[in-house]
Amino acid sequence: MNFAYFAWPLGRRFCRPLGRTLGITLATGASAMLAPKRGFVRADDTELTEEERRTVELFKQCSGSVVHINTFANQKALIRGTWGLSVDLQEIPQGTGSGFLWDKEHIVTNYHVIKDADRATVTFADHSVREALLVGAEPDCDLAVLKCNDRPKVPALEPGTSSKLQVGQKVFAIGNPFGLDQTLTNGIISGLGREMRGVTGRMMRGLVQTDAAINPGNSGGPLLDARGRFIGVNTMIASPSGAFAGVGFAIPSDTVNRIVTQIIKYGHAKHAWMGIYLSMDQWTEKLSRSLERQGMPRIQGALVLNVEPGSPAELAGLRPTLQSQQGILLGDEILAVDGKEVKSSDDIAALVDDKGIGETVEVTFLRRQRRVEKLTTKLTLTERPKRTHVASTARSNDPEGVPVARPKL
Repeated sequence: MNFAYFAWPLGRRFCRPLGRTLGITLATGASAMLAPKRGFVRADDTELTEEERRTVELFKQCSGSVVHINTFANQKALIRGTWGLSVDLQEIPQGTGSGFLWDKEHIVTNYHVIKDADRATVTFADHSVREALLVGAEPDCDLAVLKCNDRPKVPALEPGTSSKLQVGQKVFAIGNPFGLDQTLTNGIISGLGREMRGVTGRMMRGLVQTDAAINPGNSGGPLLDARGRFIGVNTMIASPSGAFAGVGFAIPSDTVNRIVTQIIKYGHAKHAWMGIYLSMDQWTEKLSRSLERQGMPRIQGALVLNVEPGSPAELAGLRPTLQSQQGILLGDEILAVDGKEVKSSDDIAALVDDKGIGETVEVTFLRRQRRVEKLTTKLTLTERPKRTHVASTARSNDPEGVPVARPKL
């Protein structure tokens, strides 16, 4: 049986008061009569089990480091007055999400929580509210770093490592689902190394899958191990409806540590870059079928659409796809990077992400001229240019990272 499901970011919708969205039923005498006597607990029988005690202590230890984030957007409205119509700028609630204290100054959350926001506030566990300042963001990894002036003196979460996680390991999530702050849920790690497409359309790799209940409003909150150490950032769920269906995903802490450290230091994350724009896989497939109908071989690997002037790819001689009066002249088709096979544009993104700035890589590619030639070239990766324009939430044709503006906060 086939099931359709969608990946839902968890923090971009505005959550109304719970009473309007969820039905709550109280246990009355009728339901009490149906309960078996064996299930009743005496009033004095309130002693916690050892497992319950550990869970309670974990919540007391960690919940103060988790925050509630509310975002707002400015919207222009026409106001009719004595002298006619005028434009008024109104602030409207945009969304809600979670975050957690990274160190003495910084707060980590998801990029999609604060995306396009003009203002954001952070509510701490003591219910104090502070204005949030944006330090930087990495949209492709769905991470953002905020800071607040004069924030409460609360310890940051203890960092853990995601490289040693195991399926079946017990985990906890603390966040603000449906606007209910300081909510604790628990479960296990259901899978490791998962891949889901993120908010910019790029594939997010190495995600931690969990069945701990996470819902809209949990985005940006921490996933914790049984010792209260931060091991991931809750970011999305797979669900046919948008409500939790037992499959949630978190960005692993090792990735978070690498990206957040760079954002704090540079204001953005640094990535290696080839300087090529690739065809979307769907478009490449359609073009391949068209070539087959004309008796020509299918496109192999990833098709180069454009080459950035002055980039490592241009210096290495890679050619883009061109359009002329005679039709389309296909660009180079990348088959491998350092001997590792490329089957799609996402493969190149993963291979380049694993490389460092300044590393030299060997690129194997096909070039269609009068005949099809298999060629190789070497190029030295440089730092990806700073983002300059706003990206669409639709999937990009640039797996190395589409330029995206910093959020407006």
